[in-house]
Amino acid sequence: MSLILDGISTGYGPIQVLFGLSLEARPGEVLCLLGRNGAGKTTALKAIMGLLPLSEGRITLEDEEISALPAHEVPRRGVGYIPQGRRLFAELTVAENLQIGLMTRGKGRAVRERVLEMFPRLRERLDQRAETLSGGEQQMLATARALCLEPKVLLLDEPTEGLQPSMIQLIRETVEVMRAQGVAIILVEQRIEAVLTLADRVAFIENGHGREVVTVDALRANQTLLQKYVGI
Repeated sequence: MSLILDGISTGYGPIQVLFGLSLEARPGEVLCLLGRNGAGKTTALKAIMGLLPLSEGRITLEDEEISALPAHEVPRRGVGYIPQGRRLFAELTVAENLQIGLMTRGKGRAVRERVLEMFPRLRERLDQRAETLSGGEQQMLATARALCLEPKVLLLDEPTEGLQPSMIQLIRETVEVMRAQGVAIILVEQRIEAVLTLADRVAFIENGHGREVVTVDALRANQTLLQKYVGI
């Protein structure tokens, strides 16, 4: 079942950022959100996670209105979130950060083993505190922690920002594996090359309003949309 944003409006206190935004993220698909800085892309992800209250609209997953849930219940429904800046528990070890992800939906050792097979470097660092990891390793850990949920939906906010090419490739491969497993993925990414190689559909957001939603093939054929909405 899809994750559906149906005419949502939200913001920060008196400042409204999203205005009636509607989107659909489908199983086994990467939907990329594109727009200029401040367009509302990160705000949309926070709204999905219940971190911002809606003033209008609703968000549903498998016909359940998750926007009516308290924020801590949203991950329990299978929504994984890898925020910009990673937001790890810095003083906890790698193993403890992973355990928090596992506990969210009651997952156990078998899930942890599958995740560590995807990120073998983390296995070597299980007893290290998260704050001692390199930037790329911290991104690995943030991704691995989200995958410990066995998510139905995965939200990624600029996951390749500041990473070296080998780490970018690892994140790309992880997204491809999740898509093949039927996960619905929403990706916020400014690297156009990554968008064109990873996305199935692209949704443009402009000043908090949803604009065109196009297939990546259509975007490759008509890149004037990038100039119009992203300035590239």
